[in-house]
Amino acid sequence: MPISQEIKDYLKGKVAWVATADKAGVPNLSPKGTLGVVDDNTLVFADIFSLKTRKALEENPNAAVAVVDPAGPSGYQFKGKSELLTSGPLYDKVAADVKAALPQVGPPKYVVKINVTDIYSLTPGPDAGKKIG
Repeated sequence: MPISQEIKDYLKGKVAWVATADKAGVPNLSPKGTLGVVDDNTLVFADIFSLKTRKALEENPNAAVAVVDPAGPSGYQFKGKSELLTSGPLYDKVAADVKAALPQVGPPKYVVKINVTDIYSLTPGPDAGKKIG
């Protein structure tokens, strides 16, 4: 199931938590304020200060992304394979967005593109944790 318009609208302006694990299985969790939706199957975020995230993704491309709204309460989890981008049109677009929003941090070191394979509900209730896409 692709990322629905409802989910795309939900993600706008929210902080995402990205989970990775290196080749030894050591987990890492990092907040990302630059999460965006590229298309119906792809998420993207910029690396601004993510040394452990980058190392883990270089060794193991699997990633999980959680976005929740505690005031809702509601949320979604996405799982997929990542690709690190250091140039190209998508990198340039995300870099321009980061520069406009956070001019003090400079360009991202890289951009992470995630091909979403699974979507789960994080909304409390009987469907919490169920695969929805």
